[in-house]
Amino acid sequence: MRVFVTGASGWIGSTVVTELLGSGHQVLGLARSDASAESVARLGADVQRGSLEDLDSLRAGAAAADSAVHLGYHHDFSQMERAAQIDLAAIEAVGAVLEGSGGALVIASGTLGLAPGRVGTERDVPDAAVHPRVANALAALAFAERGVRPVVVRFAPTVHGAGDHGFVAALVATARDKGVSAYIEAGENRWPAVHRIDAGRLVRQAVLEAPGGSVLHAVAEEGVPTREIAEAIGRGLDVPVVSIPAAQAMDHFAWLGGFFGADAPASNTLTCELTGWAPTHPGLIADLDEGHYFETPIS
Repeated sequence: MRVFVTGASGWIGSTVVTELLGSGHQVLGLARSDASAESVARLGADVQRGSLEDLDSLRAGAAAADSAVHLGYHHDFSQMERAAQIDLAAIEAVGAVLEGSGGALVIASGTLGLAPGRVGTERDVPDAAVHPRVANALAALAFAERGVRPVVVRFAPTVHGAGDHGFVAALVATARDKGVSAYIEAGENRWPAVHRIDAGRLVRQAVLEAPGGSVLHAVAEEGVPTREIAEAIGRGLDVPVVSIPAAQAMDHFAWLGGFFGADAPASNTLTCELTGWAPTHPGLIADLDEGHYFETPIS
């Protein structure tokens, strides 16, 4: 199989490319810049130059493949509506090319805000008011009626591992800057997490095996209490661990404050039953305790 991958040089996408190539498949990776193109080629994939806003490049990539994995996204919290619009246009462009082929169209979504107050499952449909991207998953699933095999993979908000520059890395940077590792109130709210390699393996399985219309959760840990995350960061940096009031969260954590205070556990039960996926890599606390998050940043 030949698979077109957007976000191929990214945190999760590069792992997906490696997983697909390791399974004997060909990969065509979208690359916006020379640096991204070099990264994709270094992985062993072919390169399709273009961007998420260049719909012709997306159509060309999809036309040269049997299936597609759409992981590219503009993660700019100041332009959430615009980012979601670009994402939707990309999904529609790639899906239209795959129409009638029976090929897979795997897209990324998230579990954050899925089911406030309880553990979210793959059967839950989040409120579109939570994030404008929610409607895009529904648009992707609608391609099942057009001869495509759509699959939505909802990722845990924390996809961790060596080299992570996401939420956990931001928490570490905040703790280093403030001189304390903080959690909000009692720190009992829970964050789901998954190791990067386990996430990449699930996407590979989604491309190759998942039934059309599937919604999968790339979640290895249902919910890690945020106090435990703060304590692991405190150990790693050798700084005090403190509780802060919710009213001070935005001042302390900046943009991350609204996320770190959320209680957002999510299940992977249906995903594992449907695909046989079994996460094997270290959990979030074990990954933090390995120490790579605390290596001195290169200035």
